[in-house]
Formats: sequence, structure tokens, C-alpha cells
Amino acid sequence: MQKTVLGLKTEYIERGEGDIVLMLHGWGSRAELFDGLIELCSHRYRVLSPDMPGFGGTEEPKEPWDVSKYADFILEFLKPYAPKSVILLGHSFGGRVILKLTKRELPFEIKKIILVDSAGIKPKKSLKQKLSLICYKTGKGVLSLPPIKAAFPEALEKMRKKRGSADYNSATPIMRQTLVRVVNEDLKHTLSGIKAPTLLIWGTADTATPLKDAELMEKLIPDAGLVKVTGAGHYSFLEAPEYVGRVVASFLNIN
Repeated sequence: MQKTVLGLKTEYIERGEGDIVLMLHGWGSRAELFDGLIELCSHRYRVLSPDMPGFGGTEEPKEPWDVSKYADFILEFLKPYAPKSVILLGHSFGGRVILKLTKRELPFEIKKIILVDSAGIKPKKSLKQKLSLICYKTGKGVLSLPPIKAAFPEALEKMRKKRGSADYNSATPIMRQTLVRVVNEDLKHTLSGIKAPTLLIWGTADTATPLKDAELMEKLIPDAGLVKVTGAGHYSFLEAPEYVGRVVASFLNIN
């Protein structure tokens, strides 16, 4: 399905009837990765899952966004439904947006939250990482000087690619700037204020958002429980779909 949200052509999935379950995908992903969970939840709920701006079939923003702007997008997306309550499920970056939403004055109640291998906690940099960043910034400054840039036009881009993550290197210029803004915001301060019952589902072998993040979330969110998916990585809901499906069904009372 398609509609315009904040001026952006937006692709989304809508399935089922009843109270709304909103599913938000991770960075570089799209809504259809939730197909198994959408099918499961649509037996009892109306499931909505948009491709977030810059991903899937949805246009990228006209300028770099931060997490707050993605929260604005989600609220605008939901506005026509005028829900009284919403259940939120987010994977990775989608979880980050959910954490941001919990700090807003919302026109609906957040009934329950499911965070799957969620982002939102900014990792502390090691000494090695700090030194690497200093070297990178110094090198960037030198290679950006007009005489150096003219003599070695590809050197700066090669350095960026060598240092950047796969997500960063594969992104457009606008989405690169967006990614930098997103990952540099620490949302740990939102956790203690979350009032909704919260289910944390985490792969024990997740290296993108490590298990220690989940354990910290469980500690700081007042009503949270953690389910570990043994051996799974960052996409635990795809690596162990039957197990994660049973856990979600139990939490959402789906028979």
C-alpha cells in the first residue's frame, strides 16, 4: 500500500483488524522482513508496518533527519487511524524510534512494547577507538585542503570507505548524515520513564546491539522482561522465527 506522509511517498503494509500493532524495521531494512510476525499478529490485531524514509519503497528525506524527525514521521503516519492505544514492536533502529516516542506527549496510550535486538544505547568508545577517531579527523582535515584534494581527488573518499561501516558506505549522502545523527544520540535516559509492559527479545550472539544492552534495558525499564534467543545474531526474529513467534504470541495473548 502507499500514501504520502510528511511529503514523502511511503510504502507500508496493513493487515488484519482490531487494535493496532505498529512494527518498525531496522536500519537498511524494510517492512516485509516482518512478514512472519505480521501474519501472526494479524489474526488478532490490525498490523501496520511502514517502510521508513530512506528504505524500502519509501522516499528518502529531502535533508538529513535525526531520531526526532523519524518519530514525527511515525506520528503523522498514525494520525488517520486516530488510535486510542497502540502496541509498538521495533527491531534495531525501529526500537530506537520507539524509545524516542516514549518521551513524547502522545495522542494515544502505548499499551505494550516489544524491542527486538534494539538500538538506542550509545556504546562507550575504547581508547583505541578514540585514537582512531582523532587520526581520522586529522587526516580528513589534511585531505580536504584544496591543494591536497586537487592532487589526490579520491583519497578522502577512500579513507571514508575504509573507516565507515557497511551501512554508512552503502548510503546516499543524505542518509549518511542521517546515520551519523542517529547513532550519536544516546537514548538510555528514556528507559526509566517507560510505563508500558516491555518485552525484550535478543540474540545472544548479537554483535551490532550486544546482549549487555538488553540486560541494561531490562534493569532500567520498570516493567521489562528479557527473552534470550540462544545463538542468534542481530536478526533473531528471522533466525529463530518459530521461537520468537511463540514468545510474541504469548505476550500479546494471541491464541
